[in-house]
Amino acid sequence: MSNALTAQQSTALRPAGQFDLSPQTFDQALTFSQYLADSDLVPKDFKGKPGNCLIAMQWGSELGLKPLQSLQNLAVINGRPALWGDAVIALVMASPVCEYVTEDDDGETAFCRVKRKGAPEQVRSFSMDDARKAGLAGKQGPWTQYPKRMRQMRARAFALRDVFPDVLRGMPIAEELQDIPTDTPAASHGERHMGQAEVVQPEWPADRWAAGLQKWVDGIAAGKPLADVLAWLNSKAKVTAEQEQQLRDEVAKRQQVADTSTTAPDPEKLGAEIKACTDLNKLYDLGNQIETIADPSQQATLTDIFDARAAELEQA
Repeated sequence: MSNALTAQQSTALRPAGQFDLSPQTFDQALTFSQYLADSDLVPKDFKGKPGNCLIAMQWGSELGLKPLQSLQNLAVINGRPALWGDAVIALVMASPVCEYVTEDDDGETAFCRVKRKGAPEQVRSFSMDDARKAGLAGKQGPWTQYPKRMRQMRARAFALRDVFPDVLRGMPIAEELQDIPTDTPAASHGERHMGQAEVVQPEWPADRWAAGLQKWVDGIAAGKPLADVLAWLNSKAKVTAEQEQQLRDEVAKRQQVADTSTTAPDPEKLGAEIKACTDLNKLYDLGNQIETIADPSQQATLTDIFDARAAELEQA
């Protein structure tokens, strides 16, 4: 059976009005690759290179791309196949495991927020400070002409590769590979290290924070270090400056109550000890405890008792 006949039969099985040149056999793929390589409508990486066309179609097929989509969205960067950023987000958003992808930029830092079904939201960012550290800021080309777009692509690449590696099959991102100098060891070995991805945790929701606050204060009061509790909380979600201060204030209040309850003596007992005291130095130690009594009237009574006893001992 000829390739043409096979293609006609496969086309006949599709609904009316749809036309698809996707190869059904290896021979058809070879023939189709040759046609594409001879075409003026393919990117330069594939012009006159049927082998490249064939491999790109196979890569695209594994990612869920049609042959022509594969050639338009796959690029060869430093000898490696890579996906352009817009194709990356398209593949992720088309996947049933993706709940949402949102992107924004505050003029200095790009953020990409993604959520996988059944998992918490993840956020990645890339700032101009990150770009300067990576030697990208001011670099001739897109980083000079379109810095906002380049920040967006970098934050997107970090987020989507981290959260949806199964969807992307480990495929590198073209915008990242383009920024690796071709004369570096990273480029020659195909490595993708382009600086650190800043992991931005979602903030603690106000209702969950309020519900758990006293429990965390109880834990600190029971002996857990405040720094350890904050580290654990930040591992779950970002603790804002206001939330941290609130936690510290609650811990201080709890400690103040504990200090008062454990150090304040019984007023009647303290008064009896002052009256019975025969040592002037011990009397002054007892007098210092009067300040720990919360009731002002009791403080005044004890002060009178102290003054009277101090006068007696000083005259003795």
